[in-house]
Amino acid sequence: MEFILVTPQAQPHVALIQLNRPKELNALNLQLMGELRDALKQLDEDENVRAIVLTGNERAFAAGADIKQMAGKTAIDMLNIDQFSTWDQIRKTKKPIIAAVSGFALGGGCELAMTCDMIIASETAMFGQPEIKIGVMPGAGGTQRLTKAIGKAKAMEMVLTGKFMPAEEAEKQGLINRVVPVELYLEEAFKLAGEIAQLSPVAVKLAKESVNRAFETQLDEGLHFERKNFYLCFASEDQTEGMNAFVEKRRPEFKGK
Repeated sequence: MEFILVTPQAQPHVALIQLNRPKELNALNLQLMGELRDALKQLDEDENVRAIVLTGNERAFAAGADIKQMAGKTAIDMLNIDQFSTWDQIRKTKKPIIAAVSGFALGGGCELAMTCDMIIASETAMFGQPEIKIGVMPGAGGTQRLTKAIGKAKAMEMVLTGKFMPAEEAEKQGLINRVVPVELYLEEAFKLAGEIAQLSPVAVKLAKESVNRAFETQLDEGLHFERKNFYLCFASEDQTEGMNAFVEKRRPEFKGK
């Protein structure tokens, strides 16, 4: 892969993907997104991976889409390229993804961070949807996920003005999990991923699926979906091991079965 670096076992059961276009501030071109899609699919199928950390570098998580690839395109060109099908496949990753963000997370970079399940940010992180300043609007979920995360008024202001939101405010608004010093943002993401990786992979996948369903359904349907996944946990060896370990006052050994 040319534009990402993948370490399947950066820590026990935790994989690391690093966006690797530093000169372009990790701008998300079609090739990078394709590589990211393929890497996530492989890691999703790897039984030794239980959680994934996605990061850029200290200067930028990703400063947006690669505008050079889009300038001059027509609506039909964009329709035929169908770049958002790649985003849809990334969104369907079953294992939890934690974004470790430092510096710019703008446009597609902000949308990519929000596609992840959790976000750990450094003090220098800046989030924004500045597409309006170049005559377009967010197209990979920016108007939808941002609104669900921080509410209509704040999202409307960011989308319609292109203003950036610093990490401290992003935490207060509920967009990210927490803010840490620059030298600790990746370490903190690994810590969170490591906590999750110690738990039942079966239950984690089902729980992630259920939380995501809350954004897609009404309450009654969401509760019905949650209960089905709850019952499904009882078909796993992990459930038996977890409950037996609790009763026996020992640490469980989950195997993802």
